[in-house]
Amino acid sequence: MATTLDVNGRPLNVNSPPDTPLLWVLRDELGLTGTKYGCGIAQCGACTVLADGQPIRSCQAPVSALSGMKITTIEGLGGEHPVQQAWVKLDVPQCGYCQSGQIMSAVGLLAQNPNPDDAAIDAAMEGNICRCGAYQRIHAAIKDASAQPAAAK
Repeated sequence: MATTLDVNGRPLNVNSPPDTPLLWVLRDELGLTGTKYGCGIAQCGACTVLADGQPIRSCQAPVSALSGMKITTIEGLGGEHPVQQAWVKLDVPQCGYCQSGQIMSAVGLLAQNPNPDDAAIDAAMEGNICRCGAYQRIHAAIKDASAQPAAAK
């Protein structure tokens, strides 16, 4: 049975079983490989995407629960989002593996709170793990992006 998902503004029919995690549908069925597999238990944040603007861990979200929701992946940001621009400006990534999940969490934060204080940034990003330890640059990039008028998009 097909499930219809709205991914990056496009309605798409997917044929995976209803209990298939969104991560595998995105990567294997739709070819959207920007969302990464990290731990598989929703603890590291590498697989973070937005569902109706809220960050979710796609490794644990069954596609059947997401029908009718607007799913946004890193590819859906198009490289022009202020968070992505701040990431480049401040040279945030080291290995880069966690960055799509970090960026999606930051985009979700700024959509809800366009001018977060340090505590709000820490709380929103708490579950996103960066093995390289780029946390200070991630934090600085979120502050930089929050100063841009289009960051809350």
